[in-house]
Amino acid sequence: MGKIKETAIILSQEKLSEGIYSMWINTTIAKEAKPGQFISVYTNSDARLLPRPISICEVNEQKSALRIVYRIAGKGTKEFSSYRGGESLSILGPLGNGFPLKTEKAILIGGGIGIPPMLQLAKELECEKTIVVGYRNADMFLEKDLECYGKVVIATEDGSVGTKGNVIDAIKEQGVEGSIIYSCGPIPMLKGVKAYAKENGITAYISMEEKMACGVGACLGCVCKSKDIDDHSKVNNKRVCADGPVFNAEDIDL
Repeated sequence: MGKIKETAIILSQEKLSEGIYSMWINTTIAKEAKPGQFISVYTNSDARLLPRPISICEVNEQKSALRIVYRIAGKGTKEFSSYRGGESLSILGPLGNGFPLKTEKAILIGGGIGIPPMLQLAKELECEKTIVVGYRNADMFLEKDLECYGKVVIATEDGSVGTKGNVIDAIKEQGVEGSIIYSCGPIPMLKGVKAYAKENGITAYISMEEKMACGVGACLGCVCKSKDIDDHSKVNNKRVCADGPVFNAEDIDL
């Protein structure tokens, strides 16, 4: 099954924390969705033609619906936050390459809006796992959901919950160990994850967050620097939407 563009029905939507919303969507895309993939969500406004890429957070047991958890970052996502159950929206997916599912003892690391894709990954990984999540403060989201699938370690920038500092600080303070790392979050966090993985001889897979236009690899609007030359662009770039968003950390120049 390839990419599907369809008009889907919103089942429910709720506010999780300040500026963070959770939406369940009834869609056939759920049948093929893998942890780490994303969907493109179109607005209902003619003034905003480009879709918004949003990570797949969770898929229900029947594979008939998926969940996205997103942050209001502009007019498009602000519009999404006004939608209610029963309304429709156009989506395209599943897009991108997801996380490889290994059986080694795993450390899952999510920061900010990079936390949502860790939920479906935690559900599908059949191994011992610790989930390390980083927030700015005590205004957290999804930590209770994640606790259903593994030990959760929390870092907050202001120290209001868990370790004061970043996710690497929390890993070191709590003595978190693993043989493989899966991570999604902002570039500064991913740089820290890559450095930590290299220092400890651990394979790390990172999911890149980039603004996208087409979402299918045609426009080169979401490239990241890579060690290898891309067959499409013929330079040391990778398209986050098509070649990623998940990469082996060693293959990406952060």
